[in-house]
Amino acid sequence: MSRSLFLRFLIVTSFLTVASFASAQEPSRQTLDHQFHQAASDYEAGNYQQAASRLEPLLPYATKSFEVHELLGLVYAGLRDEIRAEKHLKLAVQIAPNSVAGRTNFGAFLMQSGKRELAAEQFKRALQLEPGNYDANHDLAELLIQAGQIGEAQPYLLKAQIANPESYENGYDLVLAEYTLGKLKAARQIAQKLLEQHNTAELHNLLGKIEEKDGQFVDAAKEFEVAAHLDPTEDNLFDWGSEMLLHRTYDPAIEIFKNATERYPKSPRLFIGLGLSNYFRGQYDEAVKALLQATDLNPSDPRAYVFLSKAYDSSPTQADDVIERFRHFAELKPNDGKAQYYYAISLWKGKRTSGTGVDLGKVEELLKKAIQLDDTLADAHVELGDLYSGEHKYEQAISQYTRALQLDPDISDAHYRLGTNYVHVGKKDEAQKEFAIYQKLRAQHLENLAKERAEVQQFIFSETNAGAVKP
Repeated sequence: MSRSLFLRFLIVTSFLTVASFASAQEPSRQTLDHQFHQAASDYEAGNYQQAASRLEPLLPYATKSFEVHELLGLVYAGLRDEIRAEKHLKLAVQIAPNSVAGRTNFGAFLMQSGKRELAAEQFKRALQLEPGNYDANHDLAELLIQAGQIGEAQPYLLKAQIANPESYENGYDLVLAEYTLGKLKAARQIAQKLLEQHNTAELHNLLGKIEEKDGQFVDAAKEFEVAAHLDPTEDNLFDWGSEMLLHRTYDPAIEIFKNATERYPKSPRLFIGLGLSNYFRGQYDEAVKALLQATDLNPSDPRAYVFLSKAYDSSPTQADDVIERFRHFAELKPNDGKAQYYYAISLWKGKRTSGTGVDLGKVEELLKKAIQLDDTLADAHVELGDLYSGEHKYEQAISQYTRALQLDPDISDAHYRLGTNYVHVGKKDEAQKEFAIYQKLRAQHLENLAKERAEVQQFIFSETNAGAVKP
């Protein structure tokens, strides 16, 4: 929501009055006034150095002039000379302490310089002088938002909106604040009213997020589509495709993400979106291809590997390519248990499918390393249990399955395999208990689908930063 303070400064010059000079016998008052106005014109045109060269000679004749110090402060701010800018803007406020424009300008400069507490003081003083002032309300709101105080900022945004209902900038910020605070009805009303005057892609996108958060999927999809057509940015296309993916309209999602990746071939998240859409549609080979592309574009992003592992489980035909990506990921993240786990599983599944033989020693080594790095990886314990079970090391397998179920009691297959291993060691009663739990969990299979969908939601949430107000 940040905006250029230069634009604000540019507007302020239109409020400057003719400077009141302290002593002007030589040169003449008319000459000094003319030079001041030329400096103001130079400032408006962005010729800051020229404006400074016109204003500096005026200082001996205008030591108490609010207008000269104010404009010179703005000029120095444009020149990025913070020390002199602050000096003159501060002098201007001291000369005219009841100037709302002077205080909001000084506050805006201080905010830009990172001096937030001092900036807030100036904005609050300006509001004491003029409670309904647009700039002071809006800038104080922006300052609060930058500090993460959205609730405290909302009343000031509302006052600024009342002062200037035509302002798109403040209106958008107000919609975003209401949305973030969960006031969806108010956010929707303000957004729809603002759209009557400003038909922008970002506002349609935000309205889409409002509708999605309110459970209005059809309306949300329409808004995301409008935003993507008005401005087919990577963000807008991602949000549109993600909306389709979230609500299981996979064919449209595939089409959107496919077109988006052609437009933005360097975007990892678009390829992840395409991969997920294909995966849930049951097109596993295509899912793996897209997710491999995502890992190539951003080899250190763990999310792509999470979904690649799932897709690979259903389509091991591209084993060599997948194994190579997981090997590289494990090398990039030597202290990441999940990275070692994914590499182990890719080796085991891929080689079993290809019929070229599996180096079980290497697989065991990687699984043990994964567990050593992160003992909470339930799936790693299950896989290590499977490996031991296949080698008839039933007691060791039981130990791994038991640990996995301590971490996640809802892994149905682990209960079944634990029961099977109990049979091998003669513990039939324990085996029957595990088989019974397995049957119960299999009946709750839909819960597993919900868990996968939650992972997709988390990925989309992390990419879109839904609900965040950005300074």
